[in-house]
Amino acid sequence: MWSNAHAERWVRTVRAEVTNRMLITGPRYLGVVMDRSTAHYNHHRPYQARNLRPPDCDENALAAITGLTTAEIRRRRLLGALINEYERAA
Repeated sequence: MWSNAHAERWVRTVRAEVTNRMLITGPRYLGVVMDRSTAHYNHHRPYQARNLRPPDCDENALAAITGLTTAEIRRRRLLGALINEYERAA
């Protein structure tokens, strides 16, 4: 029962954030779009229920707190800038 709710939530999110905003030209391109959006969903997208951590993040790992005036942030554009991922520059 719960797995169905999680699957429906994922489908709704992918539709709202990705496929409804793109022109999918074929099955091969759909595969590429789904692979990239799934990787973003599981590795980078923050979740409120997980204290703004992605699902694949270690439960005990906390992000280092830095001053926003000195931190350099880099943006990585995915799927033609439809999805943006942000990370602190090393």
